[in-house]
Amino acid sequence: MTRKDLIDRVAKKFGLKKKEAEAIVKFVFQEIAETVKKGERVSIQGFGAFELRELRERKIRNPRTGEEIEIPVRGKVVFISRF
Repeated sequence: MTRKDLIDRVAKKFGLKKKEAEAIVKFVFQEIAETVKKGERVSIQGFGAFELRELRERKIRNPRTGEEIEIPVRGKVVFISRF
């Protein structure tokens, strides 16, 4: 399912215009993203949870040049399914 499919389903289910359904879906996704960016966990009972995990610093090699590149510490959003 794509975001567009989700918007279409929300609009049909609740009798909304697609613009209204799109605003709702966009708001929900933005709230989840902003909360996870703050380092907080978003848990949706019966569905799953989103959380931010820290990836350690690592070194990789450019396959074309052989040059070693250092990738700094960074965050990654993960989804943990409850199914």
